[in-house]
Amino acid sequence: MNEWLLVALALVLPPVLGSLLRGLDRILTARMQGRFGPPLLQPVYDTIKLLAKRRMITGRMQAVGSIGYLLFIMAATVMFFLGQDLLLIVLVLGVADVFLVVGAFATRSPYSQIGANRELLQILSYEPILIITAIGLYVANGSFMISEIDQPLLPSLWPILLALVLVLVILMRKSPFDISSSEHAHQELVKGVFIEYSGIHLGLIEIAHMYELILVLGFISLMWLPGIVPGVALALGCWFLVLLIDNITARLTWSSMLKISWMFGLGLALVNLIGLSALGGV
Repeated sequence: MNEWLLVALALVLPPVLGSLLRGLDRILTARMQGRFGPPLLQPVYDTIKLLAKRRMITGRMQAVGSIGYLLFIMAATVMFFLGQDLLLIVLVLGVADVFLVVGAFATRSPYSQIGANRELLQILSYEPILIITAIGLYVANGSFMISEIDQPLLPSLWPILLALVLVLVILMRKSPFDISSSEHAHQELVKGVFIEYSGIHLGLIEIAHMYELILVLGFISLMWLPGIVPGVALALGCWFLVLLIDNITARLTWSSMLKISWMFGLGLALVNLIGLSALGGV
């Protein structure tokens, strides 16, 4: 497929699919809780409303943070669609998260500052797992390049898949790991790391979340390449599992998040990597 067409798809599809998934998330969550829920396109309405609001910021670094966050996530998504180096994509995604944290630290709000600290803890929880995932791809397939995956990786990397589900819980800001902020109104920090963002800059962050959701689901779908349909089905199954986890668990402390993500998530990924290395790949 033409590279320019892939770039166009990478820029257009994630906001569309991400907004639909977030809308479906709200509906399914509401039904699980005995509520009717908002319309499917509510995330789209919310984002359009934010983008139309008057621009208000407390400092220039806040604007830099929101714009940098979106641009680097878009760059990581384009690289993913082009089948580029997975390790480099993970590092670019990490840079995007740092921009978000810098913007939150740029204000004097205690809620924003605490949220930024917790966001750093979340990055510390999931970033090593994503790096191990990229290394696992190299050991199992002989290359970091997504375009060179020529066999299903799930049989050899299923422990890493379980670790990626934990990463998905953290990045979707779902219980029990909605530490720095939350998709729902049960956070003592209100919106935590996002509380001082408003208007167009909060709208840019909402769009970035849509890209990020599709990108992480894309990581999961890699487990069943080159079959696209089974990979998408696997990613959607993990997404629905996260919704179930969100509705049957209570929020934990940041220390519990670190312990679980490192002992369970990182532990599974490392054991998987060591096992693959001992067997000489697949």
